Amino acid sequence: MHTNFKQPGFNARFSLGIGGLLMLVALWSLGTHLLEANVSLASLLSPAQTFSSLYELLVQNQLTLHTLTSLKRVLVGLGLALLIGVPAGLAIGASRALENSTSTAFQFLRMISPLSWMPIAVMVFGIGDAPIYFLLSFAAVWPIIMNTASGVKQLDPRWLMLAKSLSATRKEVLLKIILPGVLGHILTGVRLAIGVIWIVLVPCEMLGVSSGLGYFILDTRDRLAYSELMAVIVLIGALGFILDGLAQKLYQHWVRSPGKA
Repeated sequence: MHTNFKQPGFNARFSLGIGGLLMLVALWSLGTHLLEANVSLASLLSPAQTFSSLYELLVQNQLTLHTLTSLKRVLVGLGLALLIGVPAGLAIGASRALENSTSTAFQFLRMISPLSWMPIAVMVFGIGDAPIYFLLSFAAVWPIIMNTASGVKQLDPRWLMLAKSLSATRKEVLLKIILPGVLGHILTGVRLAIGVIWIVLVPCEMLGVSSGLGYFILDTRDRLAYSELMAVIVLIGALGFILDGLAQKLYQHWVRSPGKA
């Protein structure tokens, strides 16, 4: 006997999502009310004051430059990770010897927090965007490598045999069979990489740069503008949610497209 559970529709999922956010805001409000020892701080950290400060910052256009700068750093870091991670993942997935010789070293490096490289990155690349790009790409490259290699290993060998029987060149096999076959895995790696990059970005932007959301958090702390600090935290969460949603939609689009062909 099989039991089929009906998946909730879009309206139901949307309502549940909004309900979850409202519950989160309610818990946030409750937490600020518990700060009875410091009434002024509680009012500054309250949801009402936070959203009011966020509205003012957006209307006064104070966050545009910082937001665009952070997004540019995310895109550059992700692009560098893709340039390194996809070829490495393809090579590792295609060669058992290469996989065995690199797996231990890669697992060792992957377990090192990207933030621990911050002093070395500054010494090597100096102050500015260069060390941030290095740290973001270092953080993002591992999920891309691992998912790409996993995708290569899961390719149907009959596709490769068919290409060989048709005398396809290596370039044709790569562009027509391997890359389309592993693109879903690459997009999964991209989604994971975006999550990692977005977490690492804020502390990276405290490396002496003069713009970015991480820099703005330091600035609000120095000015004791706690409501603005909370507003930027909410904005960071919203932007990260949007980026993850875009990556998820891109993956779903690719998964559906082959079925339509």
